[in-house]
Amino acid sequence: MLDNAWIIPAIPAVSFFLILFFGKRIPTKGAAIGITALGASFVLSCVAVYQWIDRVESATGGKSSGLAAFGRSLVTHGGETKPVVEPVLHHVTWWSNAGIDFGVGIRMDGLAVMMLFVVTLISLLVHIYSTAYLHNDIRYTHYYAMLSLFSAAMLTLVVADNTLQLMLGWEGVGLCSFALIGHWWEEGANSKAALKAFFTTRTGDIGLLIGVTVLFWAARSFDIGRINAYALSPRADHSMMLVAASCLMLAIIGKSGQFPLHTWLPDAMAGPTPVSALIHAATMVVAGVYLGARLYPVFWNGFSIGNGGVNFMVLIGGITIIIGALLAFVQDDIKKVLAYSTISQLGYMVMALGAGAWVAAVFHLFTHAFFKALLFLGAGSVSHSGSHHSFDMKKDMGGLRKFMPITFWTFIVGTLALAGIFPFAGFWSKDEILVTAGNSGYDFFLIVGLVGAFLTAAYMTRCVYLTFFGEYRGHGHPHESEPVITVPLIILAVFAVLAGFLNAAAFHIEKFASWVEPRVAFPELVHPAFDYPKAAISLSIAAIGIGVAAFFFFKREKLGKLNGLTERNKVAHAGYMFLVNKYYLDALYENVIVASIRGGIARGSYWFNQHVIDGVVNGTGKGTKAVGQWTYEFLDRKVVDGAVNGTAEVTAESGGLLRYFQAGRVQRYALYMFAAVGLLALLLLIANI
Repeated sequence: MLDNAWIIPAIPAVSFFLILFFGKRIPTKGAAIGITALGASFVLSCVAVYQWIDRVESATGGKSSGLAAFGRSLVTHGGETKPVVEPVLHHVTWWSNAGIDFGVGIRMDGLAVMMLFVVTLISLLVHIYSTAYLHNDIRYTHYYAMLSLFSAAMLTLVVADNTLQLMLGWEGVGLCSFALIGHWWEEGANSKAALKAFFTTRTGDIGLLIGVTVLFWAARSFDIGRINAYALSPRADHSMMLVAASCLMLAIIGKSGQFPLHTWLPDAMAGPTPVSALIHAATMVVAGVYLGARLYPVFWNGFSIGNGGVNFMVLIGGITIIIGALLAFVQDDIKKVLAYSTISQLGYMVMALGAGAWVAAVFHLFTHAFFKALLFLGAGSVSHSGSHHSFDMKKDMGGLRKFMPITFWTFIVGTLALAGIFPFAGFWSKDEILVTAGNSGYDFFLIVGLVGAFLTAAYMTRCVYLTFFGEYRGHGHPHESEPVITVPLIILAVFAVLAGFLNAAAFHIEKFASWVEPRVAFPELVHPAFDYPKAAISLSIAAIGIGVAAFFFFKREKLGKLNGLTERNKVAHAGYMFLVNKYYLDALYENVIVASIRGGIARGSYWFNQHVIDGVVNGTGKGTKAVGQWTYEFLDRKVVDGAVNGTAEVTAESGGLLRYFQAGRVQRYALYMFAAVGLLALLLLIANI
């Protein structure tokens, strides 16, 4: 399967066309085709995961295998020897130009197979979940077609062996997200959200285009392996790597919702909840983190990550952690709480990459996919069966734990994993980020991560309280969702509990790092041992965050003057409004930048177009017309036509003279002949005399 991994994205791509052309003609309206396709891709992904693990374990001598062992020893800087497991590469050249190959291919390694497993599993669960959530939807068939294409685009991005193919998957993900976010386009807010997501991420995509171009001219190749090898080689131009890394970082900021281009992501909640789960857990937003992980040597060199201190990547990630977590506190829409949570958690991943914690960043991507998908699908279950399709926690929820026990307990599991509580998955991945940052010269960002952990625990406690505790404030008849919704929740809850143990350093289990971390064209990274004191501090801070928020909401009557502080105190009210208005970034983008483009800049551009560009074009046209008229009147008619007509007249006159000799009378021809003979004889006689 490693040699034929292209089949995995090809299956949902074919599914897209089958659903589009035949979906409405079958009883399930295309859902069965999509589910079958993603099921097949998931099974093949599991086979690929098994074969890759077998390949790694064979190389390390960890087990005997029927497969050949691919590996050799590599001496690290610390003197430790590691087996090198080469990625599986297959490339087909489309065309060549000036010695450069352009084509498509697959690059299968630990990072790729991990992403294949995550994307196909969560997409499959979303496909199944949607059969109930979007039952009788007006565009049910179209929804499943786009869902399959969305998965195919992300899988194409994952297996790509070159940056051009990666860009194809990248843009495909953006296009499909636009269609799915605006699925209910009849409502203006949904169309606006889809356009906002599309245009904001396109801003970042400019950086991707420039960065890929710079890397091509630096490494003279689009091949990812060659680019990474070049970035770590002594001949690499640091200035070009810095430019390329900065441009690619802009792409990450746009696609992965990093500050300051994060504003599209909460608005993307306008789409169906299963789409939100897929976007936030396994596709769209993690594409940026995957880009950073796949081309990590470029960032390592360009941002000098190994030197510690501060760099562009770690700084953006650190800022995003805090700003996303703070905004989650003032949201009443449960999906927007989770959206800002995603922004904050993506900040952890980007910060980890910038701090040299590659394994921790990718491991957090892995664990986050399960518990964030669980939380979003849990929110969808609440809306579907508990709050009559509302997502407002304050107005239409409360007390739902009594009516929806499966949804409640699985949501609790997701919350504890997100908050980083032992032994849930989020604890292991988040702890590894913090420990590695503290041991790599990024002590300040260790503190940032701890603050983010406190805020995460607190806002999720608020979310759980408003949704599941207190009195029911809705107007429907809440009940537990059907099995097609709750079974995916249970499956994801199991992963949210157990996935972290793949890299539980406290128990000397580091299988994830062994299987996933590249060992070819990759920098030597710090892999600190499990730090019990830091883990205890992190766990204590998260527990304090839960405790403080729980006391605030469960014992509000004991807070006295703290109740209503944001309404009475001007400073507190100003801070609250600053958060409610999302740091006024939307106002800046929409009311200043976009409005100026649509207003003064658009009018100025129109005037310039009408008076300058059109003036030049019209003036050129008039000048060309005048030149044409002069050419016609003088050159054509008087010179060219005059020469032709004169030649004709001379020819005609000559022809007239010839009429005297060409009269058609034989007697005259004989006379001319005798006269000529006589004249010739006379000339000969004169010559002889």
